[in-house]
Amino acid sequence: QVQLVESGGGSVQAGGSLRLSCVASGDTYSTACMGWIRQAPGKEREGVVNIDSYGRTNYAGSVKGRFTISKDNAKNTLYLQMNNLKPEDTAMYYCAARPRTYWPRCLSLLPSDFGYWGQGTQVTVSS
Repeated sequence: QVQLVESGGGSVQAGGSLRLSCVASGDTYSTACMGWIRQAPGKEREGVVNIDSYGRTNYAGSVKGRFTISKDNAKNTLYLQMNNLKPEDTAMYYCAARPRTYWPRCLSLLPSDFGYWGQGTQVTVSS
């Protein structure tokens, strides 16, 4: 089992920045494939970015060039640096890990096959 705890959300104005963190505990071997997923009110979950154990990443087009995912394995922590935030980035942000069975498609942005989820952290961007 993996426990994931996000932090770093908040309210910012458009153009601002936030850095989200996600600390993993428990079976951290299972955090080799992780991602950030967001869900805005009334909308379906949307994959934002994934990262695999080699550090390869896959970003959604809507955030490419503005968001950066990184991972500190020594601290078992996943980060999401979000710059030039836009009102449409407003959502609950979740970090999640895919179990080993789904590692072959680790970089898929489909928000499925994530067996472990954090509780989420709210990001609100005002215009």
